Amino acid sequence: MPSLRLAFALLLTAFTFTPALRAASATSLVDGQSLTGWEGDLKWWRVADGALTGGSTTEKIPRNFFLATTRSFQNFDLRLKLKLTGDPATGLINSGVQIRSLRVPADTEMSGYQVDAGDKWWGKLYDESRRNKVIAEPLNAAAADAAVKKGEWNEYRIRTEGPRIRAWINGVPTVDYTEADPSIALDGKIALQIHSGGIALVQVKDVTLEELPPTPGAPTWDLVGHPKPRDPNAKKKKAAPAPASAPASTPATK
Repeated sequence: MPSLRLAFALLLTAFTFTPALRAASATSLVDGQSLTGWEGDLKWWRVADGALTGGSTTEKIPRNFFLATTRSFQNFDLRLKLKLTGDPATGLINSGVQIRSLRVPADTEMSGYQVDAGDKWWGKLYDESRRNKVIAEPLNAAAADAAVKKGEWNEYRIRTEGPRIRAWINGVPTVDYTEADPSIALDGKIALQIHSGGIALVQVKDVTLEELPPTPGAPTWDLVGHPKPRDPNAKKKKAAPAPASAPASTPATK
């Protein structure tokens, strides 16, 4: 009987401490007071009320502006809370979380994957300043839209493992995409976007990242080549894109 009690005690201890140990492996990327670890245009990015804050409540956003990490990452589990507010009558109100991205030379743009945010864009995976198109529609557009708390804080989770990218909004799966192009880099910076268009504000807080083991032989920006200067005729997002007739990619098998 003592051995049974000991085994139960050890099992209880494991259940008690395992979540804490897992949580401890995630690192905070913001200190709530400064932009330490991040870089961007200080006219459009700042810390306010403990949150990374981009945009303006009085001026239209003239161009896309990004606040990017100073470090690059490959495989990770990223979590953050994002709030997007603005007046749609003034123009497009849009944001997003860039991953595996680099800055475009002599421009405010970033090139790479973006998990989108904004009316008609929630839950999409967009390829910013590279393929310039949606590469993955939401797994269930109705469920993704219903999960969004418009004008309030929304929890994003983004997990990258090799060519596979998955994303959730408030716990609802939105993206499960596997990159098939070997010339696409699977590393890069994480960044936050405030999109050009209207008078808008994006706020981001509680940003944590758990680094996962790297993928041997994965293509990197250094191997495939860094972003080139942006084509001035490149497509830009529209306020109300038409729904795709078919998914842009085949969801990976879980």
